[in-house]
Amino acid sequence: MTSSPIVTAVDLHRRFGEGEAAVEALDGVSLELPKGAFTAIMGPSGSGKSTLMHVLAGLDRPTSGSVAIDGVELGGLDDKRLTELRRDKVGFIFQSFNLLPVLNAQENIELPLKIAGRDVDPTWRDQLVETVGLGDRLAHRPSELSGGQQQRVAVARALISKPAVVFADEPTGNLDSTSSAEVLALLRRSVDELGQTVVMVTHDANAAAIADRIVVLADGRIVRDGSANSVDEVHDLMRTVS
Repeated sequence: MTSSPIVTAVDLHRRFGEGEAAVEALDGVSLELPKGAFTAIMGPSGSGKSTLMHVLAGLDRPTSGSVAIDGVELGGLDDKRLTELRRDKVGFIFQSFNLLPVLNAQENIELPLKIAGRDVDPTWRDQLVETVGLGDRLAHRPSELSGGQQQRVAVARALISKPAVVFADEPTGNLDSTSSAEVLALLRRSVDELGQTVVMVTHDANAAAIADRIVVLADGRIVRDGSANSVDEVHDLMRTVS
């Protein structure tokens, strides 16, 4: 991990609605995410954690404030250039896997590069496939894979383009405990062995405990920012803001 930030957010506000019905989902959030770190974002339901991830990833624009990814300020980009930046700089892992059912595992993994018109680096692809343990399942379509295997395909797909940062939104939410542990171990390895930067939104203390840093939101503001060395510490942390 280095101290150089790959994502920088300054005084983020995100308001939904108008007048008395307005909801301030983010209320002055500032944050730096260094390269090669694993950050977990937690908080009670409605705390703003998913909104924060969407704004940081360029999937939503803040009402005010700024976000930069790998030195590029998102606010100055039009929709086309923002789409290109997300394609080139950002990897996504979702709770629902989001694999294309007509493609096999290898085709799903390589899809971001195909869309971008970039060549597949077979050495890097093979390293990812080995890392996620899917060497014997590459010809299988999603319907022929377990939930854990589908999410491992999604992890490899997120890493194939060597993005500046990977955002994971409740990546273990649809998995059993064994598959969850496997996917979390993969994300941890991607940070430790591949130098990846990972930002994960989760409500799961077991998931958050493997992160280097835990950012806790409540009412759209950061109320805790630090490390937690065990699942029990994460539970204690969350009890203070629930």
